[in-house]
Amino acid sequence: MDEPSMPNSSAGAPQTTPPTGPPTPPIPLAELLAREELGLLRIAGPADADLLWVHTSEMADPYPYLLGGELLLSAGVLLTDPDHYVGRLVQAGAAALGFGVRPVHETVPAALIEACDRQGLPLLEVPPETPFTTIARAVWRLMAEARHRELRRVTRAQQALATAAARPDPVPAVLHQLATQLGGRAALLTARGQELHAAGRRPDPEAAGALTRLARVVARERPGSPSSATDTHGGTHLSAYALGGGEGLVLALATRHRESGDHTVAGIAVVLLSLLAAPHQGADAAGRSAALVRMLLGASPAEVAPLLGSTGPWTVIHARRTDGAQADALTAGALGASLGTALVDAERGAGEAVRVLLGPGPEPDRISARPGETAAQARPTAQPGETTPDPARPTAQAGERAPDPARPTPRPGWTLGASAPTPVTALAAADAVAARALAHARATRAPLTVDAPTGGLAALVPPEQAAAHARALLAPLTAPLADTLRCWLSLHGSWDRTAVALGVHRNTVRQRIGRCGELLAMDLDDMDVRTELWFALRQT
Repeated sequence: MDEPSMPNSSAGAPQTTPPTGPPTPPIPLAELLAREELGLLRIAGPADADLLWVHTSEMADPYPYLLGGELLLSAGVLLTDPDHYVGRLVQAGAAALGFGVRPVHETVPAALIEACDRQGLPLLEVPPETPFTTIARAVWRLMAEARHRELRRVTRAQQALATAAARPDPVPAVLHQLATQLGGRAALLTARGQELHAAGRRPDPEAAGALTRLARVVARERPGSPSSATDTHGGTHLSAYALGGGEGLVLALATRHRESGDHTVAGIAVVLLSLLAAPHQGADAAGRSAALVRMLLGASPAEVAPLLGSTGPWTVIHARRTDGAQADALTAGALGASLGTALVDAERGAGEAVRVLLGPGPEPDRISARPGETAAQARPTAQPGETTPDPARPTAQAGERAPDPARPTPRPGWTLGASAPTPVTALAAADAVAARALAHARATRAPLTVDAPTGGLAALVPPEQAAAHARALLAPLTAPLADTLRCWLSLHGSWDRTAVALGVHRNTVRQRIGRCGELLAMDLDDMDVRTELWFALRQT
């Protein structure tokens, strides 16, 4: 008499396997009525309804067996009080009633039509030649098609979000893509409701205030906070999701419509944003805090370096966005994570480069180019237990292996300048070298410039004698003139590129170089003079 037309798990059995995708979207009643082969006709009630499943029942009161959202099919075998019958269906949340004519009723009872019109329940007339099972199969087919469309939509959204996460500005890019996919507003908020990044059309002030209050509900400032929450304000659907990492960040969404796959798409964004916004798992946060405290209390860099996970050698990197935009802390943190470090400084002020401190690389079998090498010339580092002779590297003690310095690689959307691997005691000088390398990279439009360590013939001169000669030779020059000369020589005497690297007019470069020639009493067009000056400038 009373049986469901959709598969369902038993009421007492717990559901141990969560759904593998978004829930099946509801089927609009209009789509079912559009199937001409069914011959269904709406004769009462509203035209809009969403069907979640189909149920067949000939009970006088099917209320106890309904979950809500059903298209209930009946031939009216025990129908005696249409008004009471329709009232019970409305109370149970049924979406629509399909009434089959013949053999019990020749036509749909007029009292049933009036009751459905009065109580707002769509009523469909089912012709005698259409079995109820045919209607159920049609609904199942529509649901399968809808689920397939929804899965494709979620897959496309996942690919788009993953692509956005690989951009130079991953957090704003993910939010922009999420707002596009959901057709609304996506914002990253702090636990106090401060907006860090946002994309999409801003909701009205009242809805925005409600969204901020909803975000505070899920912000993990106290134990027991929910991981997500939803609300509706004036026709705007609001959602808030707590990000992982214990930072109290919240993804807040405001959309005009809420589709069945939206929660799945938002969940993908939550995972990506949690990874992007969380501190990189390199040096331990407690160790970084201890290093900072000790340096503030007078400790030297060499004393605190072990707290950062390594004693060196270190590489200093200066970075700028290729599009000229200022990098915020989250974007700079994502750059650091892609380079394998959490030591990032992006708080030096507007117009300043991001600085990254890179420790030794963790991969012993990595192959990468050294300064002055191409990728084809790069040699593999030694495998564990093996040694690779290299006179340019410090020799490991017996039974241990010297750490390989990390070698930066170009990053899409960034221009990088890097120092050569440097001991912790020389980081200040490496910082200046990285700044010059970045200027060189910008002037030559290269994605990465790595300063090469002193080698070749220059390495044969004792460092103390080389430095003394450099100081004597360059003594007439002021610091700005020496910097201009160094940049000009590194760019092979190009006036335009030097002007770009230094951020000055090309005529200023000409004047400074001319002044250098006068003070040094040298012909700067002479290759021997340029070579000697370059050697001296490399020592300072």
